[in-house]
Amino acid sequence: MTRPNHGLVLGKFYPPHAGHHHLIRVAQSQCERLTVLVCAASVESVPLADRVAWLREAHPAVRIVGTVDDVEMDLLDPAIWDAHMAIFRAAVPERIDAVFTSEGYGTELARRFDAEHRPVDPGRARFPVSGTAVRADPVAHWHHLEGPVRAALARRIVVLGAESTGTTTLARELTETYRSRGGPWASTQYVPEYGRDYSEEKLAALRSTDAEATWADVTWSTEDFPRIAERQNTAEERAARIGSPVLFCDTDSFATAIWHERYLGSRNPKLDEIAEEVRHDLWLLTDHRGVPFEDDGLRDGEHLRPWMTARFREELERTGRRFVEITGTREERLAAAVAAVDELLSGGWHFADPLPERR
Repeated sequence: MTRPNHGLVLGKFYPPHAGHHHLIRVAQSQCERLTVLVCAASVESVPLADRVAWLREAHPAVRIVGTVDDVEMDLLDPAIWDAHMAIFRAAVPERIDAVFTSEGYGTELARRFDAEHRPVDPGRARFPVSGTAVRADPVAHWHHLEGPVRAALARRIVVLGAESTGTTTLARELTETYRSRGGPWASTQYVPEYGRDYSEEKLAALRSTDAEATWADVTWSTEDFPRIAERQNTAEERAARIGSPVLFCDTDSFATAIWHERYLGSRNPKLDEIAEEVRHDLWLLTDHRGVPFEDDGLRDGEHLRPWMTARFREELERTGRRFVEITGTREERLAAAVAAVDELLSGGWHFADPLPERR
């Protein structure tokens, strides 16, 4: 079989799934260079830029380009075909030698490019999935989604609160609860609090020169907190790419701004910017009442717990974030948290309908 110089894969990728990735990888293996054209309609709810970015992350050696295509599809209307082809050729003006598809229209598409048609798993036996099926039920098809799409769709839950209010315990217990449900939930991830690791590193650095140093000797600068927030975001993004439809985070970059207030007595606007770089869906605020303060060597703010709980609540309300306050015994807190998360998940995932096909 002659090896084409330039191959083309074309689709909506709304969103990309295992069938798309298989098509791209087969096409890449059979031609010298491959272009993937992402065609998004304005009515669709996943931005074109996101789809392009997801595919570039999954296929770094492939040229990925995007275009807006707001022309409805009618496979029997030559004028509609002409309108689509004008969009395709404007986005990919180079000579196309082979078109790779899993669709019935592949033969006509290739003919119009004056190219060879190479079908890839047209019966979708290898990966029985479609964009329509994923949009209807992402959880059922989670195993067909790669890291970038999982990260974009995962519902992210943040557990936050003052010192020694059970945030870590609750985040870990939630993770285990959802893992125990099996299926797509078995890979549920937990993101630990990076600020604690950072604090331990600061204390260890002091003790390397003064063995008697204690937590009271540790000092903070405003530059410490953006570092913590950025590393928290990075850890979260990494976990979301390998996890289930839900991700549990022991604090987040939004909470880091309150910790800046706690240690330095002021706000740092940079932290607000970093907090907006990552999407979260629900915050669980752990109440300090009913939880004994335990000094583990990195805590000294028992008297500040009421103030911190109030500040978290005020900022959550001010910024319009969805949150639930978690109170009661350890068992009651877990039950309330699971109920809140299940309520969030019951809302499902909402994708706008693509443009309809006329025939």
